[in-house]
Amino acid sequence: MMPATQRLAGASARRPWLVVGLWIAAIAIAGYASSQFLAGALTTKIEVTNDPEAQRAADLIEQRFGAAGVTEVLILSSEDATVTDASFERAVRSLQASASDGGAEAVTFYDTDDPAMVSDDRHTTLMPVTFPEPDENADLLPAIEGLRDEANDSGVLTARSLGTVSIEEDFTRIAEEDLAQGESFGILVALVVLVFVFGAVVAGVVPLIMGVASIAVALGITALVGLTVDFSFFVTNIITMMGLAIGIDYSLFIVSRFREERAGGRHKLDAIGATGATAGRAVLFSGLTVVLALLGILIVPNSIFRSIGSGAIFVVLVAMLASTTLLPALLSLLGDRVNALRVGRRRSELGSESSHRFWDGIARRVMARPVVSLVLGAGILIAAASSYLNINTGTAGVSSMPEDAPSRQAFEILATEFSGGLSSPIEVVVEGEAAAPEIRSAIRALESRLAADGRFGPAQTMVNDEGNATIVSFPVKADPTSGAAMSAIAHIREVHVPAAFAGTDAEVLVGGETAFNSDLFDAIQSYTPIVFAFVLGLSFLLLMVAFRSIVVPLKAIVLNLLSVGAAYGLMVLVFQEGVGADLFGFGQVDAIEAWLPLFLFSILFGLSMDYHVFLLSRIKERFDLTRDNTESVAYGLRTTGGLITGAAAIMVAVFGGFAAGDLVPLQQTGFGLAVAVLIDATIVRSILVPASMKLLGDRNWYFPRWLEWLPNLSVEGPHPKSMEGPLVPRVARVPQSGPGERPSH
Repeated sequence: MMPATQRLAGASARRPWLVVGLWIAAIAIAGYASSQFLAGALTTKIEVTNDPEAQRAADLIEQRFGAAGVTEVLILSSEDATVTDASFERAVRSLQASASDGGAEAVTFYDTDDPAMVSDDRHTTLMPVTFPEPDENADLLPAIEGLRDEANDSGVLTARSLGTVSIEEDFTRIAEEDLAQGESFGILVALVVLVFVFGAVVAGVVPLIMGVASIAVALGITALVGLTVDFSFFVTNIITMMGLAIGIDYSLFIVSRFREERAGGRHKLDAIGATGATAGRAVLFSGLTVVLALLGILIVPNSIFRSIGSGAIFVVLVAMLASTTLLPALLSLLGDRVNALRVGRRRSELGSESSHRFWDGIARRVMARPVVSLVLGAGILIAAASSYLNINTGTAGVSSMPEDAPSRQAFEILATEFSGGLSSPIEVVVEGEAAAPEIRSAIRALESRLAADGRFGPAQTMVNDEGNATIVSFPVKADPTSGAAMSAIAHIREVHVPAAFAGTDAEVLVGGETAFNSDLFDAIQSYTPIVFAFVLGLSFLLLMVAFRSIVVPLKAIVLNLLSVGAAYGLMVLVFQEGVGADLFGFGQVDAIEAWLPLFLFSILFGLSMDYHVFLLSRIKERFDLTRDNTESVAYGLRTTGGLITGAAAIMVAVFGGFAAGDLVPLQQTGFGLAVAVLIDATIVRSILVPASMKLLGDRNWYFPRWLEWLPNLSVEGPHPKSMEGPLVPRVARVPQSGPGERPSH
């Protein structure tokens, strides 16, 4: 029976203008949806669904004290005047009145007489401004900018601001700049690699068109889904990064297989059908493995994972659909003109049996000494992975921004002259009668313990009007997102609060941004085993059914875990330990993003399976025909070696473009993805796969009889020689100098 991918490719090739028209319409609709709805679908807020302690604290504060609002700390300085000068006070009071007129509540040193609000040289003061809770924090940006401008125009003060709104604005702006840089760099390098791989400009441009189309439609889908749910603003970076890499890669394999079939003598439509039955089928299966791996991170109960996982799934699904419909239609329209504008000359078609003897030689040398090769290759990866044992997880706070970012400059002033956590204090909320002697005593005990702990600034206590709830608010003397701040939260919860409130029946919850981040990291850690089990289990089942073997999926999982582990280790070595960070232009930080290992595992496991599936499908295709394991492995490597190398080079370029940005989270993401793909396409594919398959021999394809009832997905599809369709005379080869040397059929 004809494979579904062959029927789909054939149908698209027979009605190419209809298919192209439908895709143009889809891109236009997606573009309109993106322009109208995408901005409203993106948010910088993090939502959680597992009800952590910090969230319960926030809910309790809102119930007892009303909506907390959003606080931005204005840092007001004067070169000449001090806080006691009348001109300084008048300027601050005027600013306070403007904030009040705008519906905000501003507190000054002149209201509290709190020395903690004045710097040691008395030339700088703080003015916290609390705004009513907005729909989006970005909605408050005009009001904050207006207050800063008024202060700077006063002739007395200069103003900086630090808080959730300012930090999110800087993160968003820098992320957009990094996105534009990554896109331009990735597309340029991808085009160069594609033209080099194919030896023709038109063949190189087609995969780029597929990648851009996949991104455009995926962004439109995100915008429409965003009408009901919010997505993290990082989703656009993920869609662009994955869309370029996946969309180009899938097209690379399909275009190459089409050219191979044409070089073998097939008519155009038959070549497209044969390509759909083989490379198209492998693309479909590879895409499914990526999607299944990405489904795992949707289990984690927070909006970051939901956003990046959903965005990546959208663009992979669109790339799969484009590769199996739009691409066959374009190949039908182009025919042999896909080889137009040739660059250089190629003696044999890329991907054919006679191409890339280099890879054939590597495979045979590795299989001649399989034990040595396996031990050497695995040893390199294990050594690279060893640094992962020293990993510290956290999140990149404002201190990891570029030095010229306004938020970082404001934070450094706050950290140097005040308490760095003033913009996002820790809040301990106590539910119970504030006038009760035991609760008053417990709160005083907590304040004493905090005062004796050098990690915290002065505490402020506030009781609600009903007298049944108390907030103890205090800053941590560190970047609120740093590892030191996370450690301080754990100490408050495990030591200070239990000791202070022992013997009382009050409910005590620790909240605030720092506590929220701590709870987020704990949730990621607890869900990691679940995600690993889900992804590994589904991948094993899918590969087992596809290749009718239990050895192949087990080996694939082990090899992929080795490449992912090596990427983890190198990421820790570069970013956390600083080895080579200056060389790459990366920032050295104290911690790896807490969400990154789990995200990279899901992404990399799917991408690693891509190459594994393409290689194994060629090996299995040959093994079913010859039953010669050694020759099949050599055949698979030599026919996919150049393609996988080119595909890997494109992915490394795309991911490297994003790693070259200024935001540390994107640097870590891009570097981790690029390194893992590079490792997988070289050490794993060229050394570990042939060595392990040589050692296992025919046992590679062991499949117990009691599992024969399982369906046979046959990822490799029928061998081209077994498919129907006339061959044209061998003289009609793929032209070496232009499209006019051979008619399209």
